[in-house]
Amino acid sequence: MVLVLIAAGAYWAASEFLPSRERAEPEWKGKFEQPIFVQGEVMDLPAAGSGDGLKLPFKVIKSVIDPNIRYEEETKSVILTTQRKLVLMKTNEVNGKINNKPVQLLFTPEEKDGNLYLPTDLLKELYGIEIHEDSDSGAVLLYRAGEKIQMAHIQASGRKKDAPVALRKGESIHTPILADMKPGQNLRILQETDAWYYAQLDNGYTGFVQKKNAVLDEEVVIPPLEEQDVPPAKKKWQSKVVNLTWEAVYNVAPKPASIGDLPGVNVVSPTWFSLVDGKGNVQSKADRAYVKWAHSRGMQVWGLFSNSFEPNITTESLSTFERRITTILQMLHYAKLYDLDGINIDYENVHTKDGANLTQFMRELWPLAQEQGLVISIDVTPKSNSEMWSAFLDRRSLAEVTDYLIVMAYDEHWAASPVSGSVASLPWARSSMTRIIEEDDVPPGKLILGIPLYTRVWTETEEDGGTKVKSKAIGMKKAQEIVKEKSLKPQLSQETGQNYVEYREDGALHRIWLEDKESLARRVELAKSLQLGGIATWNRSFASSEAWEVLSQITE
Repeated sequence: MVLVLIAAGAYWAASEFLPSRERAEPEWKGKFEQPIFVQGEVMDLPAAGSGDGLKLPFKVIKSVIDPNIRYEEETKSVILTTQRKLVLMKTNEVNGKINNKPVQLLFTPEEKDGNLYLPTDLLKELYGIEIHEDSDSGAVLLYRAGEKIQMAHIQASGRKKDAPVALRKGESIHTPILADMKPGQNLRILQETDAWYYAQLDNGYTGFVQKKNAVLDEEVVIPPLEEQDVPPAKKKWQSKVVNLTWEAVYNVAPKPASIGDLPGVNVVSPTWFSLVDGKGNVQSKADRAYVKWAHSRGMQVWGLFSNSFEPNITTESLSTFERRITTILQMLHYAKLYDLDGINIDYENVHTKDGANLTQFMRELWPLAQEQGLVISIDVTPKSNSEMWSAFLDRRSLAEVTDYLIVMAYDEHWAASPVSGSVASLPWARSSMTRIIEEDDVPPGKLILGIPLYTRVWTETEEDGGTKVKSKAIGMKKAQEIVKEKSLKPQLSQETGQNYVEYREDGALHRIWLEDKESLARRVELAKSLQLGGIATWNRSFASSEAWEVLSQITE
């Protein structure tokens, strides 16, 4: 009995204090010949090829390198976008395009085992990734630009200087051994606890090593992507506060001589370009004389391009790369032909399902427009649940591929509103801007406050026990005429921050929330207080003569 107890005690002591010599293999061993590791985590798909011909699966690239990479199954097209590059590749084709210029690829995208694989030589150039391949295990260690790697090496433990050190499955000497590490062997530290490092070897093995057995070396930083230089044509614009006014062009272009002075305005945006079909073709009403007039007065010209507010042709024109690039190239051609300084994109009345394609359109336009030195802006509405007018806009992503988001902070009460109200009350306009800043992390300097130079005359009549409402849009001058003709006395509405008048005529109540020099001054102050990139007014023809002097204070 005594011998049994002694034996049991010895076994307990051994299991408690002696390290485990049990061996184990990583879970990925035998599953993949070329496992891919990112920060010590094995990916769901392996690599293919080796050396210069190494290829990575599209799904891995999308999950850890570029979430915006695209594959269009119908045409077998791969589209990659960066701040300065638009790349088109097609499966099993050596001919591709970079910024719409033909290039011959060293290695082609290919399909293997039902997955698409892309060559790493181009990925390294575009994204600055670095790769370590281990010839023995087949492991592929993937590092992204800017990633920091804490290097270390193994030092001998115990009496024998060449004794191996165990890489274990867990933070205990009683867990199985994954690998024996020789003194001097390099490893990468991924995490640490009080007594252990979680580390990875060149062969992909990841596990735990006691801190006493590892010596920290230098921290290696994968070179970050170089910051792109601002195109020379845009450098002179960087320090300016935008004071833009839209020029609404319908059937006949306005004659510059009839416009008069626009003190303080430094950008005009005429509504010259529109989408005409689902193939992506663009119609132009541009006028060289107008551009020459604007430039002679020191104003930039940002031609406005709209989707004609037609949801169906918008869906078709955004659906494929070929159609999107048709639109982009035509707009860039017009910009060069008419010596434009920028393009203002105005897509409205768009199905929510097309929102991602609109963002992709802007990603594809951005590097080509940068190459041409154009200022790119896009008009967005305040945030709401409206499918066709707001929900399709990914404001966070759009801010990454534009110089400005112009927030159309008007039509709080729209033409067909069931109740009368301000076109843009000051508290609502402020909320419209702060929501985008706070919820979408858009820098204030990238936002431009849209200001209405119009108001609405609301007419309310009593019918069948209820109130029927209709409205008519009028410009600032016409509103002033009504106030004068009817001897009205504007009263400041604390709720809207605007002057308000009302009068009765022909049995109906008429109500106007005025846009005047007081409301414009408050809007300018709002833009300044939020440190926005500037203001934009809709539209030039609605303004009174006093409006421009007030609006010019944005640059003071």
